[in-house]
Amino acid sequence: MSAAAQRAAGGEFEVHTADGAVLRACSQGEGQTLLLVSGLNGAAAFWDDNAATLARSFRVLRFDQRGMGASTRGTARSTIDQLAQDCLAVLDAAGVERAVLLGHSTGGCIGLSLARQAPHRLAGLILSGSWLKQNRYMSALFETRLAILDQHPRAYAASATLMAYPPAWLEAHWQVYESAITHAPATNEERQIMRERIDALRSFDGSAWSAGLTLPVLILGARDDMVVPAFLQDELAAGLPGARKTMLDTGGHYFPVSRPDAFTANVAEWISEIAARAAPTGS
Repeated sequence: MSAAAQRAAGGEFEVHTADGAVLRACSQGEGQTLLLVSGLNGAAAFWDDNAATLARSFRVLRFDQRGMGASTRGTARSTIDQLAQDCLAVLDAAGVERAVLLGHSTGGCIGLSLARQAPHRLAGLILSGSWLKQNRYMSALFETRLAILDQHPRAYAASATLMAYPPAWLEAHWQVYESAITHAPATNEERQIMRERIDALRSFDGSAWSAGLTLPVLILGARDDMVVPAFLQDELAAGLPGARKTMLDTGGHYFPVSRPDAFTANVAEWISEIAARAAPTGS
């Protein structure tokens, strides 16, 4: 293991990409490597509670995506394929040859892209609240969100948060709403990065090649998701032959946050199952 990989084995580390971006990453725990890839907001902090739980059983990697959180922008455009390349850079810096990738929402699109580009680097793929291609509902939703972003950033952050969680859960955790308003994309640069990321997710379409992916896949969703409706999980499963699909009855789009126990239990159980299937049998 290189000196850089040894430093990345525990705690925070930096990943330097070819185009000059510096990605802030974190490693927790030991065992099978699990790379967590967050959605549109691109922040490693999305996974705080989940990572603490999953790190009891796995080595958990997560990072702020380019231009988000503590990571710098670099010069490359934030396409889904580029964000998948950034995941490879994180794995390389951490000295990891193969990992299970867990992507939520846009992170699932990034995971699918990585599975197409470098399937040998993934032991499995977990798609959480994600999709295979845009439909009319999501196209209209993100066109509206773009319009709000340009006109009223605080309303953009407010509407995104109100749609992402079950109302009763958000009422009981109102600090989540207040934090989202506080961190609304206030500068022109922040709004440009968010526009670019929305353009990236809107242009993603894996329907032409998804059936050729042969790695193990788990699809997770929530039936009350208002951002990525449950029927898109059905389409995702249809486009990925052999994938397992598990749906929670409630949780909203951010069900990894609102339903952390059910979420992490499903993730840990599935990873353990695929690890057991991959283990060599005795003679």
